[in-house]
Amino acid sequence: MCAKQPKRLSKHFLDTTATIRQQFFKPTNMDYVDTLPLECASTTCLSLNRHQSSLEGTPQNGNQSDSSTPYIECASKLITCRHRNTNLVSILMLVALCAILCFSPAHSCGPGRGLGRRKERNLYPLVLKQCVPNLSEYQLGASGPLEGEIQRHSPKFKDLVPNYHKDIIFRDEEGTGADRLMTKRCKEKLNTLALLVLNEWPGVRLLVTESWDEEHQHGLESLHYEGRAVTIATSDRDQSKYGMLARLAVEAGFDWVSYVSRRHIYCSVKSDSSTISHVHGCFTPSSTALLDSGVRKPLSELAIGDRVLSMNEQGQPIYSDVILFMDRNLEQAESFVQLHTEGGAVLSVTPAHLIMVWQPEQEKLSYVFADRVEEQNFVLVHNEAGELRPQRVVKVTTLQGRGVVAPLTKEGTIVVNSVAASCYAIIDSQSLAHFGLAPMRLWYMLQSWLPSKGQLRSCTAAHSSKGGEVATGKGTAQQQNGIHWYAKALYKLKDYVVPLSWRHD
Repeated sequence: MCAKQPKRLSKHFLDTTATIRQQFFKPTNMDYVDTLPLECASTTCLSLNRHQSSLEGTPQNGNQSDSSTPYIECASKLITCRHRNTNLVSILMLVALCAILCFSPAHSCGPGRGLGRRKERNLYPLVLKQCVPNLSEYQLGASGPLEGEIQRHSPKFKDLVPNYHKDIIFRDEEGTGADRLMTKRCKEKLNTLALLVLNEWPGVRLLVTESWDEEHQHGLESLHYEGRAVTIATSDRDQSKYGMLARLAVEAGFDWVSYVSRRHIYCSVKSDSSTISHVHGCFTPSSTALLDSGVRKPLSELAIGDRVLSMNEQGQPIYSDVILFMDRNLEQAESFVQLHTEGGAVLSVTPAHLIMVWQPEQEKLSYVFADRVEEQNFVLVHNEAGELRPQRVVKVTTLQGRGVVAPLTKEGTIVVNSVAASCYAIIDSQSLAHFGLAPMRLWYMLQSWLPSKGQLRSCTAAHSSKGGEVATGKGTAQQQNGIHWYAKALYKLKDYVVPLSWRHD
């Protein structure tokens, strides 16, 4: 590498030295040129004098003085080195430019908001008689159970709202406006579908042939009577479009879509009361966890630092520390899913919570949202022998309760009411959720090394043994009322980085 020049050479000087070199450079001088070091680009006056003295007495052809040769050669070398530097910089700039062009902005891997442009997806039309999801319409994973017929004189009639969307055609054969009445959730999904239809087929509008029914023109267990179902088609009545229309209804967010007939598509939604449900994963406060001391303790009385029965990655029971509460609110009204096993265990949990389900055919354990657990599925239950064994689910029901508690253990799992469950919810990935809480596990570990933490635990244990306020649940856990700040941050982050297909609807 050439050293920095003490003084920049002018363009006139460089042109002059180049002309002199062409006129006076002789092959007889090559032996001397080869002996010059490459660093002559930084030649000083002192080094030039040294070269001049070494050439004294050397015969030269022509009339030029011998002393001019070292100056000429050093100037030539300086120009060569300068060009080499320029070429090196150009190559580096070219490599950097190629690297920048090779890296394109990342796209989000799912519909909805993402960190880049929305990735286009290929939508495939439904086939005749196909249902999405492939469940019974009345299961919790679809539109849910019936809640009762709504009539004009019913108290719930005021919950139905009219729909006057300009891009939707309502047939309204009865002439009473009944086909425009529906639940708020149904209206929201229907309006979204109307826009999707216009985008898919410009000039074609969505046609609603039936919505709320008050004349009992459907089966006894129809959601039309609750304003939660619509029968739809396209305004041009082109039956070749109906398969894609059904797919667009799925994309619009309807909870159950059926390509029931070549003449129309049937769609339904969950009830508005069930969709107000807690969006996070929690247990009922009265549910119990088993401490390492052998005592069963209600979740409402758990405190940070308690060691409760959990499950490790190998599926073995293990006691793990409670490091924080993802959520804790003893006054909040909530809807829960109840799983009843053949052994008598009953787990009450919010629909979006992850539950371990054993699949005997594949001999593997998977994590499933609670509202998607079906009868005849197997869940892990802690038996009297101290083992976690699969037990069949014999009944799935719903429950309206008050209070939610969501403890987080170091293992990311917890056994509640003898049933093994995850500590996480919303995201259909135990490993991803567990990774997201790694900073909190690290923070808890660092705190456990502090002397004050150990003294606080000793003090807490002493108060608990005396039956003080901590034993009644007014200790560390009582200080939190609501969602933990870190959990709030993760819930917001998921909307940008987690695909919709991984999230609970």
